[in-house]
Amino acid sequence: MKIMIASDIHGSAFYCRKMLEAYKRENACRMVLLGDILYHGPRNDLPEEYAPKAVIEMLNEFKDEIYCVRGNCEAEVDQMVLKFPVLAEYALIPCGERMIFVTHGHVFNKENLPPMKKGDILLHGHTHIPACERIGDVFYMNPGSVSIPKENTPHGYMILEDERFVWKTLDGEVYMESDEL
Repeated sequence: MKIMIASDIHGSAFYCRKMLEAYKRENACRMVLLGDILYHGPRNDLPEEYAPKAVIEMLNEFKDEIYCVRGNCEAEVDQMVLKFPVLAEYALIPCGERMIFVTHGHVFNKENLPPMKKGDILLHGHTHIPACERIGDVFYMNPGSVSIPKENTPHGYMILEDERFVWKTLDGEVYMESDEL
């Protein structure tokens, strides 16, 4: 199964459109969104083509293919307009013999790990910085940000396929891959 993982759209219709084009090009069967979908947040500048209503319309077309966790910018009112669940604090995805703990990153993160077994993966957004690193007995991964990347990283996403992670720009260029986990 091929899954696209993306985070931190922050209401940018421009980058949401590019993300959905990548999703179609990848021919993934599901999309996992790591929160901060509609609102840009008080610490961020407005992203390009800030239009939360347009983002709502675009994402709702894929409502049956999206799994999402709540970001620190999500509010209960967002659930009233989005046709897929957005208020879960975390999700668990089996990946071979390990478990992927999926969250936004503002509560559980590499400084505050959730309960995990050796070899499990913590997957979150929030920092807007792509990452793949070992932390003790577990792994931490971050797809970066769709619309407001930080530290000169690309606008991008991740693909999970056959227990392997690949980081790509929104144009589909591979810029990072997970080593053997």
